[in-house]
Amino acid sequence: MIYRLLADTLLLLHLFFVLFVVFGGLLSLRWRGAMYLHLPAAIWGTLIEFMGWICPLTPWENRLRHLAGDEGYSGGFIEHYLLPLVYPGGLTYEIQIFLGVAVLVVNLVIYVAVARKWRRESNSML
Repeated sequence: MIYRLLADTLLLLHLFFVLFVVFGGLLSLRWRGAMYLHLPAAIWGTLIEFMGWICPLTPWENRLRHLAGDEGYSGGFIEHYLLPLVYPGGLTYEIQIFLGVAVLVVNLVIYVAVARKWRRESNSML
């Protein structure tokens, strides 16, 4: 029971991390310090996709599921939980590259907006 609860908690943490990787730059519009947390996370998430790596949270979750008597799953978090919702055919290298580019583009747009906001704020203080 405790292992299943830990695995589910880790699953939610993983999901929130993925959302933070994609949209965490928006926090920088309100709090400049968020950028220092988000940029390394976004770089890590992009590298995971471009390099075809498995996030270290995935084997940890699988181990907890195994200890709980479940089977776990093969592949990564995105392949197992998110891609079936978006891409029922499964994950390919091309899709991983697309996801990595999407993370870069979304965050580039966000940080352009952040830079413009900060520039307006600094000009209004002068």
